[in-house]
Amino acid sequence: MAAKISYDDVEVGTELPAQSFPVSRDTLVRYAGASGDFNPIHWNGRFASEVGLPDVIAHGMFTMAEAASVVTTWAGDPGAVVEFGVKFTKPVAVPDDDRGAVIEVTGKVAAKLDDRRVRVDLTVTADGNKVLGVPRAVVQLA
Repeated sequence: MAAKISYDDVEVGTELPAQSFPVSRDTLVRYAGASGDFNPIHWNGRFASEVGLPDVIAHGMFTMAEAASVVTTWAGDPGAVVEFGVKFTKPVAVPDDDRGAVIEVTGKVAAKLDDRRVRVDLTVTADGNKVLGVPRAVVQLA
């Protein structure tokens, strides 16, 4: 974890370090095991296609967790994130190849709030498409 960020050192517009998260079919199988979500849209390409998806898709909560990790790493303390929310807007298709998919996350401080808190707005994309709508966190800073 990074050192804790001080409220006094942050301004509106401060950018969080961008991060990329590779996602393979193996990643999805491991996440399914950890989460207990074995829905076939996350591992069976034929089933995913039959229900109208472009391919097997990453779990929405997995995508959300990767986005949240950018904020917790920046804050230096997972407990500093006092609110986190997203809208699931587009699935992350994960092809069965050597590349898989890549989730890209960028963020910046959008507002300084009362009580040494800041609002962080994120942009979360895969294959050039926004995959989470209105991803934002409220972070309690030192």
